[in-house]
Amino acid sequence: MIKKIAITGPESTGKSTLTLQLAKHFGTSWVDEYAREYINQLDRPYSQNDILEIAKKQKEEQLLKLKQAHQFFFADTELIVTKIWSEIKYQNCHPWILQEIKKQDFDLYLLCDIDLPWEADPQREHPHLREHLFGLYKSELEQRNLNFKIVSGNEQARFQQALRYIETFL
Repeated sequence: MIKKIAITGPESTGKSTLTLQLAKHFGTSWVDEYAREYINQLDRPYSQNDILEIAKKQKEEQLLKLKQAHQFFFADTELIVTKIWSEIKYQNCHPWILQEIKKQDFDLYLLCDIDLPWEADPQREHPHLREHLFGLYKSELEQRNLNFKIVSGNEQARFQQALRYIETFL
């Protein structure tokens, strides 16, 4: 049975890097964060409807890539990310996203800490809200009683922690 691991957390916390490191280490498939690709193609500011489309495509891509997985599957972000993003930006979240979060079945969530330096990027919006956002992610995972571990430290330390958590809990 494939073990599914979601890499989650606020912006600029090393999710993409960690996802790629883990997928390469285990020689398996992963799904990229679709939001970057989607927003890069827009010729206008994104809207709340765009967040819904991003969530739907992220889930679709995840299901496709999961079919290629061996032993483990890694997801760079998941639907809790789109929920928190929508709530921060628009003070609400589309019901479809809320329903689909309940159906997610990741075996482990790796929550990336905010201890890496902020890296500016045109798609990143909240350098001043890092602690608040981290708290929202942690609360969401706790309230849903999901299996999660926090990874922190530099890039290599996060990778080593993630490997230990995967070996210990899965």
